[in-house]
Amino acid sequence: MKSTNYNINQKTIKCLFGVSVNEINALASKDNIIIITDEIVYSLHASKFVGYRIIQIASGEHHKIQSTVDYIINQLLSWQVNKDNYIIGIGGGVVTDIAGYVASVYKRGTKLGLVPTTILGMTDAAIGGKNGVNVALIKNMVGTIYQPDFILFDFSFLKTLPQQEWISGFAEIIKHACIKDEAMLTLLEHHSLEAFQNNGNMIFELIEKNVDIKFSIVAADEKENADRRLLNFGHTIGHAVENICKMPHGNAVSIGIIAACRLSEKINGFLFSDTKRIEDLLNKYYLPTSIDVDPKKVFQLLLSDKKREAASIHFVLLNKIGDAATKLLDINMVENNLKEIL
Repeated sequence: MKSTNYNINQKTIKCLFGVSVNEINALASKDNIIIITDEIVYSLHASKFVGYRIIQIASGEHHKIQSTVDYIINQLLSWQVNKDNYIIGIGGGVVTDIAGYVASVYKRGTKLGLVPTTILGMTDAAIGGKNGVNVALIKNMVGTIYQPDFILFDFSFLKTLPQQEWISGFAEIIKHACIKDEAMLTLLEHHSLEAFQNNGNMIFELIEKNVDIKFSIVAADEKENADRRLLNFGHTIGHAVENICKMPHGNAVSIGIIAACRLSEKINGFLFSDTKRIEDLLNKYYLPTSIDVDPKKVFQLLLSDKKREAASIHFVLLNKIGDAATKLLDINMVENNLKEIL
């Protein structure tokens, strides 16, 4: 077991690596815990939930909506849950996002713990305090920033993780490498998805490295006024593609990464050879780098993106691998280039 404390805006978040989910009893009494999870995680790991009050939600991004939040809150009210209880989200990004949102608004703030069960959750979604729900085709349009007291990393959940979830999670890992850590990108080039799947120490160390990267960014800019925007690399176009094409989050981010690389070539002088290097790496980890999608539909969703400001949009570009910057781009210029970069 490894315990690391991270500080964000004067709050300490305890991260426990390589710990069984049963250890939450050492962090809060069983009677004070309410677990939010989804039907798939529960069905695969029912023995880990014995004796707890459980709220199960339906699985999938299309259930990350306000009606799911209302269902959970009504259950909390029926149990007379108070601010001293712990709401603990155990699942992938959908579950941890919803659990964080519920904890932040229920009685204006309830104790929160997270146990991410996917690669994407462990390296990205559960870290940083962002949470919320989707509205129509617009991802994460409603939500808050609310930090958990702890994040527990029980790597045994990865044993039942479907192959597509492994693939999707590595898109976020590659994103972190692109914006902050060329050495990690080189490490990924020298190995393979199968190598990380078959070597516990390798994947544990990789997850910890990504947790460090994300916490270092969020600690410096919790509210996304500066460097935290870098974490949106690949997501501006990726979110639009995800919603239009109904594809896994990581796959859409992968397509968004290459689109951002191509735009970086046009605007920042980013090298074509480095775009090719990133494209080859994404393909090596079974992630798509192109798709047949209507640029007009993509642009319509960009108009509703949270990063838009009037006639401009904050867009993350690469100067070089490991060095990213946010630029405020004319949104019509982005529109004019969509067909070429997608």
